[in-house]
Amino acid sequence: MLTVLLAHAIATALAPLLVARWGRLAFYPLALVPLGSLLWVGMNWPGEDDPPTVHIPWVPELSMDITLRFDSLAAIMSVLVLGIGALVLFYCAEYFHHHEGRIEKRLPSFAAELVAFSGAMFGLVVSDNMLLLYVFWETTTVLSFLLVGHYAERATSRRAATQALLVTTFGGLAMLVGIIVLGNLSGTYLLSELIAAPPSGTAATIGIALVLVGALSKSAIVPLHFWLPGAMAAPTPVSAYLHAAAMVKAGVYLVARMTPGFADTPLWRPMVVGLGLLTMLMAGWRAVREYDLKLILAFGTVSQLGLITIMVGAGGPDMMLAGLAMLCAHAMFKAALFMVVGVIDHATGTRDIRKLAGLGRQHRPLLIIAVGATASMAALPPFFGFVAKEADLETVLHSPALAAAAPFVLAGIVIGSVFTTIYSLRFLWGAFADKGLDAPSVRVAEMHRPPVTFLLPPAILAAAGLVFGLWPAGVDAALDDYAGTVPGPSDYHLALWHGFGVPLLLSVLILGVGTGLFFGRNRLPRTKLKYTPLGNADRIYDEVMRGLDVAAVRLTAQTQRGSLPATQSVILCTLVLLPVGALVMGARTRADLAPKMELWESPLQVVIGLVILAAAVGATVMRNRLAAVLLVGVTGYGCGVIFAFHGAPDLALTQFLVETLLLVIFVLVLRTLPAEADRSNVNRSRLPRAALSLAVGAAVTALAVFAMSARDTRPIAELLPDAAYFRGHGANTVNVLLVDIRAWDTMGEISVLVVAATGVASMVFRNRRFGSAPRVSQATPGAVGQPDIGLVGAYSPAAGDVTWLRGSELRDPRHRSLVLEVATRVIFPLIMVLSAYLFFTGHNTPGGGFAGGLTAGLALVLRYLAGGRYELGETLPLDAGKILGAGLLLSAGTALTSLFLGAPVLSSAVLHLDVPVLGDIKLVTALFFDLGVYLIVVGLVLDILRSLGARVDVEMKR
Repeated sequence: MLTVLLAHAIATALAPLLVARWGRLAFYPLALVPLGSLLWVGMNWPGEDDPPTVHIPWVPELSMDITLRFDSLAAIMSVLVLGIGALVLFYCAEYFHHHEGRIEKRLPSFAAELVAFSGAMFGLVVSDNMLLLYVFWETTTVLSFLLVGHYAERATSRRAATQALLVTTFGGLAMLVGIIVLGNLSGTYLLSELIAAPPSGTAATIGIALVLVGALSKSAIVPLHFWLPGAMAAPTPVSAYLHAAAMVKAGVYLVARMTPGFADTPLWRPMVVGLGLLTMLMAGWRAVREYDLKLILAFGTVSQLGLITIMVGAGGPDMMLAGLAMLCAHAMFKAALFMVVGVIDHATGTRDIRKLAGLGRQHRPLLIIAVGATASMAALPPFFGFVAKEADLETVLHSPALAAAAPFVLAGIVIGSVFTTIYSLRFLWGAFADKGLDAPSVRVAEMHRPPVTFLLPPAILAAAGLVFGLWPAGVDAALDDYAGTVPGPSDYHLALWHGFGVPLLLSVLILGVGTGLFFGRNRLPRTKLKYTPLGNADRIYDEVMRGLDVAAVRLTAQTQRGSLPATQSVILCTLVLLPVGALVMGARTRADLAPKMELWESPLQVVIGLVILAAAVGATVMRNRLAAVLLVGVTGYGCGVIFAFHGAPDLALTQFLVETLLLVIFVLVLRTLPAEADRSNVNRSRLPRAALSLAVGAAVTALAVFAMSARDTRPIAELLPDAAYFRGHGANTVNVLLVDIRAWDTMGEISVLVVAATGVASMVFRNRRFGSAPRVSQATPGAVGQPDIGLVGAYSPAAGDVTWLRGSELRDPRHRSLVLEVATRVIFPLIMVLSAYLFFTGHNTPGGGFAGGLTAGLALVLRYLAGGRYELGETLPLDAGKILGAGLLLSAGTALTSLFLGAPVLSSAVLHLDVPVLGDIKLVTALFFDLGVYLIVVGLVLDILRSLGARVDVEMKR
């Protein structure tokens, strides 16, 4: 299973290169990846007991282990995903034959996305861990968004892709909440264990309902069905694969997977059967009214997804068998028909049935393929669609799970099947009939004949429908293994002929009524209504989105007026009201929750506290901006001293470094502002601001005190030193926490740092985001020895014959300091050595990648302040964006490195190296994660100096 996933990952990476080299012909070798994976599935078909499993620890603390399970249902879905995926990739080679210009330029990414989707769907159906399943689930959502929006220059494609993304992502988020609820209730996130021992109660019912919201939204079940017809704006191979055989089947698969354990929960059948039946009827009625061939098939897909959902979700082994049979039949005939539409569109340039006439006479092979696939869709014998429909009718008729509701469900399925017959005939007649004309229509007359390779994939699928219809026993044996896992009596088997009975009578009735209604359509009264009975879901979606936009604009107008103090006030008021309100409610239920607080441990802490308070008060009354910033810095340094007194040298070191760097950043920004704040602005709303400040301070203090007082067990801090030493292989608890125990948190934080650096630089540079600081060699010719800023003044002693820093040659002598330049030249190497020392020793002593990176950043700051913007380029002539990217890539790559070395993701694996002279060296993989943090911090500082330093220097000069 891992090999299949890895093969798809490699093919995804190579696909753009292959398409760039071979063009559309690259789809042929790419099709070999799912085809080879399909062969693996056939050779490793699971038995009834003990299916193959793979378990790899990934993030055990979050239950995010890679657990794969290849049982019979996973095998069935894998055949559809991989088999039809291979045919669709083969089909793409001819489909994109006549596409030129801008569309072809996106073909490399399209190929990669389609192969990646095949791998993601395979990962989804073999995932036993629900959280891993959700990862693959959302991966298919994102890939669907990219594939549907392939024609990005078209507004319809962009809208359809966005609509599909929003609807399925909303359902996916609801499903994630349901997964967490069920996982916490059952104590496991493994689907196999959850279904074997399903939880019960109100919380479990809510969790199941949320999971069903995600599943039904993915499979386009009412009321979240409208995204699928809109997604027909995608290229036809996408429709044939995602919207007929793969993505839309993901929701049905999840329903089928959970039915054995949850079919008897209170909300299950009303949601699955009720909404499925409504979907079948509504979408079938819409399909008979469409003129676009793809829309006829799209609404037909929605209708039949409703039927399949009913069958696999109602409960009982016989209905599960019938539902899986219909699922397989639908994947074959609907994928084939979408491909047929692609051939028609390619050959004639239209999908409008009003513009097609005589195509059947013009192209007999295409007509034969379409007739075979349509016959299976309409459930005509001897095709497999007939076998599946017979099974549906028979099992619903005698279903003990549906009980008294069985006749009503059966009646709904019969009516929906009549619609299926009508739109099947409408499709065939609309695409291929002469329609009373002696000559073909203009589009058909001008068509070009498609090559045999273009017809081969739909022909294979149409032929498969006939083969399995004549020989359903092979499919029955494969499907029956999983159907047998559903509780209940089982005595039904798939067969082409079950004798005369009610199902056969109903089949004849369906075909007869449907055929009669289609051919007598001109004699029937007009059934087109101005408004649909239950409203137009697409218009409702538009109204909802428009309402959200209006509400967002009004809320933003009230809370974000462009005033920084107003925005901060909203944030701080929320910080005070919500947590304190929760604390008050909790205090009412916990009578024993009495605050316990020790004010100080030594008199020195009191002195430092008074200094911090004095600096804080002083910062509020100062009009001079620089003085206020310095006083704020005093409060930060004071906190660092308190950290040191409490035995936290790592925190103290980091606090001192951060405060120093922040002071420099503030000073760089303050250069563009007046020296003093306007008195009217300072005095405005002084009392409300003071009250808010006191409230925030009191709230934070109260929350901290009550949090410490609420502890009634052994503090986790007492366990961390041993965990750091024995699990993280380091004596510095803080550093091991950052790079091992809580490495996922650190990963998120450094990602935020990269985004923040990118945002700041983007706002300052506006036009060109990336690049390195300017170097002396890039200065204007003749500028060396000339002032970079301002006019040349009187001779400055700093501008002597000896140049300590090369970049300072381009500065105004009045802005140079010989003492600072000499000190920088001497101190800079020492600071860099200290930076390297903090980095390498951080795993066992105070330091680490963050502290080391901050130290190196301060060295860059010193170099910039002493030598100017050109000196910054001379010191580190690298693109800050590349440094940030390299750091993030290195930190993320450590995850895979740990995995390959047998340790969980982002945890420490130990390497023992025997180095000559040095002897035995123990190397922890967390060191490379820490190196990524180091590079990100250095890149962040360099980016800030480029944007707020060097760039502002240029703007000030202008």
